Amino acid sequence: MFDSLIGTIAIVALIVVVARQNGRIRRLEREFGALRASILANPPAVEQPKAAQADVGAEASVVETSTTDLLHTSQSVTAETSSEPGPWARAVAASASDASVTSEPVQAEPAMAAGSDTAPKSPDIETALGTRWAVWVGGLALALGGLFLVRYSIEAGIFGPGVRLAMAGLLGLVLVGGGEFVRRTGFKVPVEGAAGAYVPGILTAAGAFTLFGTVYAAHGIYGFIGPTFAFLLLGVIGVGSIAAALVHGQALAGLGLLGSMATPALVSSQSPNVWALFGYLAIVLVANTAIARMRDWKFLASAGFVGIGLWTIVYLGEAPIPDFIVLMFVSLVTLATLFFIWLRPMDGGASNTFDWPTIVPAFFLALTAALLLAGPEYQALGGIPYGAVLIFAMLVVAFYRPTGLPLLHAAGIATVLVHAQAALTGSFAFQFSGGEVLLEGFAASPYVSALRPAGIVLAIIFLVDGFWSAWRSAGSDQARAAAWAGWGTLVPLVVLVSLWVAFGDLDRDLGYAAAALVLTAVLVAGGEAIARREAPPLTGGLAVSFALLGAGVAAMLMLHMAFGPLWTTMLAGLLAVVPALATRMRTYPVLGWLSVGAVIVVLGRAAFDPTIVGAMLSRTPVFNALLPGYGVPALAFGFAAWQLARTTAGRPRLVMEAAAALFTLLTLAMIVRHAMNGGVINTNAPTLAEQAIYTLIAIGAGAILVALDLRSPSSVLRIGSLAAGVVSVALVASQHFIVLNPVVTDESTGKIPFFNLLFLAYLLPAIAAGALALYARGRRPKWYSAMLGLLASALLFVYATLSVRRLFQGEHIGYWAGMGQLETYAYSALWLAMGVALLVAGVWQKSQVLRIASAVLIAVAVAKVFIFDMSELEGVLRALSFIGLGAVLIGIGLFYQKLLTRAAGSTAAPAS
Repeated sequence: MFDSLIGTIAIVALIVVVARQNGRIRRLEREFGALRASILANPPAVEQPKAAQADVGAEASVVETSTTDLLHTSQSVTAETSSEPGPWARAVAASASDASVTSEPVQAEPAMAAGSDTAPKSPDIETALGTRWAVWVGGLALALGGLFLVRYSIEAGIFGPGVRLAMAGLLGLVLVGGGEFVRRTGFKVPVEGAAGAYVPGILTAAGAFTLFGTVYAAHGIYGFIGPTFAFLLLGVIGVGSIAAALVHGQALAGLGLLGSMATPALVSSQSPNVWALFGYLAIVLVANTAIARMRDWKFLASAGFVGIGLWTIVYLGEAPIPDFIVLMFVSLVTLATLFFIWLRPMDGGASNTFDWPTIVPAFFLALTAALLLAGPEYQALGGIPYGAVLIFAMLVVAFYRPTGLPLLHAAGIATVLVHAQAALTGSFAFQFSGGEVLLEGFAASPYVSALRPAGIVLAIIFLVDGFWSAWRSAGSDQARAAAWAGWGTLVPLVVLVSLWVAFGDLDRDLGYAAAALVLTAVLVAGGEAIARREAPPLTGGLAVSFALLGAGVAAMLMLHMAFGPLWTTMLAGLLAVVPALATRMRTYPVLGWLSVGAVIVVLGRAAFDPTIVGAMLSRTPVFNALLPGYGVPALAFGFAAWQLARTTAGRPRLVMEAAAALFTLLTLAMIVRHAMNGGVINTNAPTLAEQAIYTLIAIGAGAILVALDLRSPSSVLRIGSLAAGVVSVALVASQHFIVLNPVVTDESTGKIPFFNLLFLAYLLPAIAAGALALYARGRRPKWYSAMLGLLASALLFVYATLSVRRLFQGEHIGYWAGMGQLETYAYSALWLAMGVALLVAGVWQKSQVLRIASAVLIAVAVAKVFIFDMSELEGVLRALSFIGLGAVLIGIGLFYQKLLTRAAGSTAAPAS
C-alpha cells in the first residue's frame, strides 16, 4: 500500500518538475523563434558587389553567415536549460543543413512560407496510396507476419515453444529498433498532408504489438513466466510505448495505453493484490496524462481517464467487500493528476476555457461517490463518509483550477441525485381534486439515516465554497460565478427538502422551517455580496439571479414547513409583494420574476386543493376560507403589479396584472359555487343560475379591464378585456342557449312572475352585454362592440320568447309540453314587435349591427308566419297573423322610404 503511494507521489513530483522546466524551455524557444522570424523578415544590409556575376555568391555567403550565426545562437540559448536542442533550434539547424537530424519527425514541414499567395494543395489519391495507406498496411502486415510465423512454426513443429517465443520477441525488438534507427537517420514526411504515414512510428507500434503478444503467450498459453513477471513486463512495454509517443506520435501512445490498461485483465493470479493493481494503474495514468499534457493530446488523456474509471467501477461491482481505502487512493490519484498535471496552467498563465476531457474523470468520480453514498450495500459497510470526502475533493480541485468546472457539475449532480433518491423512498398518497393519488417511490434503505450528517456537511460545503468562488469570479468571469452560485444554491435546497421529506414532519416542522429561514437569509446576503462584486456593481447578473431565486424557494419552503394550508396560501401570495418592493432599491431583473414565482406557487396550491383547507371548509356563505384564500393573493398580486409598473415594468408586471385579474375572478366564482351548492365545492355540473352568475362575472371583468386599461394602458389588460368578452359569448352560446336552456332541461324557472330564473339567466346578462358594448365603442375594436351588441340582442330575444312560454306553460317550460294556437300567434307578434324595436334603436343609435339584427328577426318572423302559422293556426288567429305581418312590413317600407328621402335631401343641400 505505502510503496504504491510513495511511488505515485514521486512520479507526480517528477512530472511537475519536468513540466515546469518544459515550460521554461518553451518560453525561450518562442522568444528565439520571434527573433529568428524578425531577422528573416528584415535581413541585414549587404553591400552589393560591382560585378553582377558576383551577386549569387555574395547573397549565398550572407545567408550562410546569418544562418550559421543563428544556429550558434540557438545552441547557446538552449544549452542553458536542456542538454538537447529545442524545436526552434532544430528548425534552424534543419534550414542550415539538409542532413541535419530532427527529433520531431511527426511534424510535417510548413506548407508555405509567410506571405505566400498560393494555398497548399490537398494530396491526390496517388499520394494517399503511396504514402499513408502503404505504410499503414505495411505495419499491419509486419505485425500479422510475426503472428503467422509463430503459428506456422507451431503447426509444422519446427521449433519448440521457447524458441518460437524467443523469435517473436526478437522480431518485436527488431521492429522497435528499426523504427528508432529510421528516426535517427533523419526521416521526414516527404509529402505535405502525409503526416499520418510516419514510418518510424508504424514500425515501433508493430514492434510493441508483437511484444505484447509474446509476453502474454509466454504467460497465458505456455506458462513460462509467472503472473508477477508477466505483469511487470506488460506494464513496462505499455508505459514504454506511451513514453515513446513523445517522438513517434499519439497513435503509439494509444496503443501503449490500451495494452497497459488491458494488462491486469490478461494476467490472472490465484491471490490478486488490489493495491498492486491500482498502484500500477495509477502509474500508467500519471505517465499517460503527463505525455498527453506535454503534447496537448486531449483524446489520449480522456482515454487514460476512461481506463482507470472503468477499472474502478468494475472493482466496485465485482469485489465482495470493496476496500474503500483503495477506492479513495485511486480517486485521489486521479484528482491529483488532474490538479498537478492536466489542469495546471501552462507557462504560468491562467486559462478559463472549458476543458472537455475533464468530463470523463468527473463522470467516473461522481459515479463512484454516488454509489458510496446511495448504495445500500455500501452504506452498510460505511461508505457514506468516503463518498462525502470524494465529493469534497472534487470541489477543491474545481475551486483552484478554473478549467475544472466539469468536476463541480458532476459533484453537484451526484449530490442532488443521491438526496433525491433518499427523499423519494416508500409510498406517497396525495388528495388531488377530490381524489387520492398514490405514488410508489424507491425501496427504502435501512441505512439512509446515516446520510443525514453527510448531507448537512455537503450542503454547507457547497454553500460556502459556491458563494466564495462566485464572489471571487463575479468581476472577471460571469459564467464561472454563475456555475458556482447555481450549485451553491441548488444543493443546499435539495438537501433541505430531502431531509425534511425523509425525516421531518410534512404537516408542520418548526425545526426545518427555522433552517429554511436561515438559508433564505444567507442566500439573500450572498446574492447581495456577489452583486457588489460585479463589474459594474449591482447589475444583478446570472449568479445573483441564482442566489435570489434560491432565496425565494427557501422562503416558500419555510411557509410550507411552518404553517397550515390557509396561512401558507395567503402568505405565499403576500410574498409576491416583497421582491416587488425591493425593486425600489435594486433593479435586478430577477426580482420581478420572483413575484411571478409566487403566482405559480399559489396557482399550484389552488389546483391541488381548490377548497384551500380541504374538509375543514365552513358552510357559511361568503365568509369562509375561500375569501382570504383567493382574495388575499388577488390583492397582493394587484399591488405587486402596481409597484412593478412604477419601477422595472417589463413582462413580470404583465404577468402580475393577469394573475390579479384571474384570482379576482376565481374569488368571485368560488364564493358563488360554494353558496349555490350548500357550502360544498364538488364536481357536479353547475345549474343555469350558477352559470348565469359566472357569465355576469365574466362580462363585469371585461368592463373592469377596459376601465383599468384606459387608466393605465397595458397589453395584458387590453387582451384580457377582449378575452373576457369572447368567453362571455362562448358561455352564453353553449350553456344559456343550449345545454342549460330550461326548454331543454325543464328546470324550474321559479314561482315569482318577473324576478325569476329567466331574469337572472337572460335579462341581466343582456343588459350587461349591451352596456359593455356601448362602453367599449371607440375604445375597443369594432368587431368587439358588434359581438357584444349581437349577444345582447340574442339574450333579449330568448328572454322575451321564454317569458311568453312561461306565461302560457307556467313554472316548467319543457318543449315536450307542446304549444297552443294562442301561444304560437303570440310568438309571431312578439318577434315582429321586437324587430321593429331593434330597427328604431338601430336608427337612433346609428348602429348598423342593430339594424341587421332587426332584419334577421323580422325575416325569422316572416318565415314562421308563412311556414308554421299557416299550417298550425286556424280561424281568426291565422288571419290576424298575416294581417299583422303585412302591416308591419308595409310600415317598415314606408319608414325606410322616408329615411332614404331625408338622407338624399341632406346630401343634396351641400352640393347645391
